[in-house]
Amino acid sequence: MIEVPAALARAQAKYEGDAGRAFVAALPGHAADFLARWRLRRTGPARHGMTALVLPVVRERDGTPAALKLQLLTAESEGEAAALAAWAGDGAVRLLAHGEADGTGVLLLEAADPAADLDGLPARRAVEIIARLLARLTSRSAPAGVRSLADGTARMLAGIGDVPPAFPHAPLLRECAAVVREVVDEPGDRLLHWDLHFRNVLGSRRPTGDGGEDAWLAIDPKPLAGHPGFDLFPALRNRFDPDDVAARFDLMTGILGLDRARARAWTLARVLQQGLWAWRDGEPLGEDEAFVGRTLLARGAVSGQGGGHDS
Repeated sequence: MIEVPAALARAQAKYEGDAGRAFVAALPGHAADFLARWRLRRTGPARHGMTALVLPVVRERDGTPAALKLQLLTAESEGEAAALAAWAGDGAVRLLAHGEADGTGVLLLEAADPAADLDGLPARRAVEIIARLLARLTSRSAPAGVRSLADGTARMLAGIGDVPPAFPHAPLLRECAAVVREVVDEPGDRLLHWDLHFRNVLGSRRPTGDGGEDAWLAIDPKPLAGHPGFDLFPALRNRFDPDDVAARFDLMTGILGLDRARARAWTLARVLQQGLWAWRDGEPLGEDEAFVGRTLLARGAVSGQGGGHDS
């Protein structure tokens, strides 16, 4: 019997409502179906985040270790299979198979090492690894059908006018929006991960995973077509250190070869996104997120900053 972790059930009910509750109720049946359909044998306890159930498995036909991931299909998750197929294992786990069952996205993924993530490394080294992964991941154009940063930015800029002055970080968000308007016509077409924080990078089990370029692999993308600068934010606030924000930003933009002015603008777009979500949820913007915004706003206008080149 496959039991759904209580924390996953609570998160799905909170964020997805009736659809989340239906997803949780159907999960044991869907998992059992795909274990049988793809001839998989479980090898360990289930893992989960807020959106997905992951079962460690092996394929019975060849003994290949893998991970069976089941998640509710949403605007964020429905492009995951397409993105992983486009990356073809270059910087991310390989997609071995994918399917769908009543709105549930089911993925069979290359097994990585869940005990090895970037939280075990010094923060600056972890940021460097993320930057090198992003350089590989964003080297590809986004496949057709992946949601667009252009569309999301238009919605953000339209929504900023609804934020009341009494919202604690309203002035900061309006400053961010002003900078984003300077680059809104250049949203980019790269394939973004969107959520590459320290725990979404796992140690590789590949034979070459011995410290070389395949030692670390990205997992759990929420793919987006856009500018790579929009992907920097998670690593700026993960294991937050106010004294390290500017240095992390410079390290990452240098490794990715990005124009720092435009990367700054698109990172501020991410602060704007977080702020709008916080306001709609009736919460203030996190102080670490606000600090990232203030730090980058202090670095000057797009026309006054250089360095690097756009990928």
